[in-house]
Amino acid sequence: MQTTIGFILVSIFLFLAGIHIYWGFGGKWGNDAAIPTTENNKKVIDPKLKECLVVAIALLSLSVIVLVKSEIIAFSLPNWLQEYGLWIISILFIVRAIGEFKYVGFFKKVKTTKFAQMDTKYFSPLCLLISFLAMTLAFTT
Repeated sequence: MQTTIGFILVSIFLFLAGIHIYWGFGGKWGNDAAIPTTENNKKVIDPKLKECLVVAIALLSLSVIVLVKSEIIAFSLPNWLQEYGLWIISILFIVRAIGEFKYVGFFKKVKTTKFAQMDTKYFSPLCLLISFLAMTLAFTT
């Protein structure tokens, strides 16, 4: 079971990292729905190459933690990361699913923009799924 959960999580993280790299180098597919906007369709953030690559590297790092904890690869992680890494992932993604109460997450106030609709339908539930899978993996390892 932990191998299956590991492969699911790593697949999600690799896909998300790839998308962020694509956007960082100027890709436009999905970009209009991936950035929070105000009610007037003004972007709340305007990530550039550096920010996109930081997110991609973070997601790839999370993949390594999952691969090690699900025993798909053997790699030495720092003790604190070995012990708490999956819990950190779980907490990060549950916080993302809850959101910051204005533009992002299940409890956002701005709900009519394209991003808000995609966030409610796909992004926040995906974050909840990631959190649940990481927590499940933490309990099984």
